[in-house]
Amino acid sequence: MAYSVALIGLGGIGMGYDLKLPAQDHVLSHARALALHPDFEIAGAVDPAPELRETFSHAYGAMACASAAELLQHAKVDVCIVASPTTTHLAVIEEILHHATPQLILCEKPLAYGEGEAQRIVDLCRAHGVALFVNYVRRADPGVMEVRERIVRGDIAAPFKAVVWYSKGLLHNGSHFLDLMTFWFGPVAGWSIVAPGERCGEQDAEPDFRLEFSGGSAIFCAAKEENFSHYTVEVVAANGRLRYEQAGTIQWQAAGPHPTLENYRRLEAQGAAIADDMNRYQYRVADQVSRALQGKPHSLCEGAAGAANIRLLHALLNARTNTSHTSHQE
Repeated sequence: MAYSVALIGLGGIGMGYDLKLPAQDHVLSHARALALHPDFEIAGAVDPAPELRETFSHAYGAMACASAAELLQHAKVDVCIVASPTTTHLAVIEEILHHATPQLILCEKPLAYGEGEAQRIVDLCRAHGVALFVNYVRRADPGVMEVRERIVRGDIAAPFKAVVWYSKGLLHNGSHFLDLMTFWFGPVAGWSIVAPGERCGEQDAEPDFRLEFSGGSAIFCAAKEENFSHYTVEVVAANGRLRYEQAGTIQWQAAGPHPTLENYRRLEAQGAAIADDMNRYQYRVADQVSRALQGKPHSLCEGAAGAANIRLLHALLNARTNTSHTSHQE
């Protein structure tokens, strides 16, 4: 039997990203993923905008309501997906838990802008016995998962150094890559500010900073979103180089003996691609949600880990004005 899902929020990630794209090639929204995945059925959706509700009902043949309270009065759901603006996450989850007790809530990233709100969401879900996860989509991608397995096996060997480029704010988009680095390399052992960067709206900024892990370090550099979006990771490991490019393309170049110079090693001229599925990332997330509901191993970001990321992000943002002495060991 399929799990019944309430979708809260019909913006880009909720419905819009792939609405005009062919379904066989692109699954970039929750709505399309739920409609296509055999383990789920859409009970209904919520959005305050009448035109979005009308578009959703026409496209997916399910009811759309102006509030979660209204939808949950008509539908019993197993899963709630919170894809509303970040500033509304706490209020939406409070409303959900006032009217229902789903098995699982999947919340868009970041969990909240404030540390207190993020922890409140975690505590509420724990008190109601509801599993909480944060939708860092790269964790569900087969290529990203393959990299993690290679790191665990030692096929990508420590020590390593990584350079991460991000744009459009540390909280908004840098958080994706903080989560990616911890997914690959484990807990952050320490951090330091390299350069304060510029403000990005009222609540965000774009500092350059360094993270320490047990097996190495990563330097995050902010690019200017007004010039172009830029999200790239390069990891130089003990036995080769990994490149994670803009849309999720992953390539591994192993190190080997130099063909002419004895005792020298160099990267192979041609790297080997690690297959990704980023054009269907939200379908892959649905796969992992299904696994979590069945009690199987999964790659989703736990709510508590998402809140911990918010605490670290705020520590970095608060420290960015004192670059000469700011560092921290976990």
